[in-house]
Amino acid sequence: MRRATIAIGIIILAVLVAREVLAPTSVLAVEFTIVGPRAVGMGGAGVAVTTDALATYWNPAGLAMSQTIDIRVQGSGQIVDRLGVADTLNDINNFDRSDTTPANQARLQSLLDRINRPGATVSAMGAAGLYLKGYWGDHAFGFTLSDVATGGLFTPTPLTAGVSGGQLAVNGQMAVRGLEARQAGFSYAFSFFDRSIAIGATAKIIQGAAYSNQVAVFGSEGDAGFTGDFGKAKISTALGIDVGAIYRPFSWLRFGVVAKDINEPTFDAPGGGEFKLTPQIRGGVAVNPYSSLTLTFDSDITPNYTLVPGLKSRVLSLGVEQTILSQFISLRAGALKNVEDTNSAVTPTAGLGIRFFALRVDIGGGYDFRERGALASGSVSLTF
Repeated sequence: MRRATIAIGIIILAVLVAREVLAPTSVLAVEFTIVGPRAVGMGGAGVAVTTDALATYWNPAGLAMSQTIDIRVQGSGQIVDRLGVADTLNDINNFDRSDTTPANQARLQSLLDRINRPGATVSAMGAAGLYLKGYWGDHAFGFTLSDVATGGLFTPTPLTAGVSGGQLAVNGQMAVRGLEARQAGFSYAFSFFDRSIAIGATAKIIQGAAYSNQVAVFGSEGDAGFTGDFGKAKISTALGIDVGAIYRPFSWLRFGVVAKDINEPTFDAPGGGEFKLTPQIRGGVAVNPYSSLTLTFDSDITPNYTLVPGLKSRVLSLGVEQTILSQFISLRAGALKNVEDTNSAVTPTAGLGIRFFALRVDIGGGYDFRERGALASGSVSLTF
């Protein structure tokens, strides 16, 4: 048991040192993406509780915690609108531009000042792919073909109202950045002492598609940049490595830790510069008061940088799952909060899973009623 604690500590310490020493401040990085409807339904918690094929993403050590074969297709998405950027952009695009009087120009400027405020940004994250898991005794392996995408919309310089061509105009543009990590990954995990300890690793070949563009305010709706023109992608390739561990001191208690992208894969950005996947360290705890009930908690151990300048992400996640009739029905609920973002509210989540023999269908979602952020996920799988 002591060896498990030491192994987990070494993982955390090594990645913390690498993050501080190797990560320059001039590059842009991305945040942890919630993948899969079970994790979404449980508030974004998955490090200690995921033992199906999605463990290739959440924590490769989880592959060795159950002797199952799992084939899974999933899609997940999340968008966070801070300080009402979408509504403000819609109001601006419905504005009467033909009235160029000083009073009307001042009214336009008051709208622009809403999205000039610090923290007025939009972030989007998503993931989709095919995930496979198999085992051989205490050995487990996984394979994934997936795309994990992140993006951000923000105002790089203050926007001002003016007059051009006989109508009101906006001086300045909004900026949009995005990164798709298109990856093929192979995972291996091994369990010790009747699956009380498991360690695992994932190696990924990642094709990075980096985007950076300017978005006009007039002519853009509230989803500006995310359904509009991202610009031409800059394509480059890198290798990524994830490592993880799970410690189960009792049948009802599990601790997990994962360190993703510990080698800091870096991708070329349009116009120069780099987008970097800096190490993401996340820990989790799962408790089973009885066999059909799971309580779980996750936390980012270190803050994650994002594609929006000045915005960091450190998410706390709490979730519960109750299964009925031997997992024929799974009911889930949870909540999450980004404690590094002062504009973030607690986001409640919920989910449902239905299993019919080997076939599983799962859905999950959440909604931030204050900032109008939303997340949703669905998957279909075969588990044997």
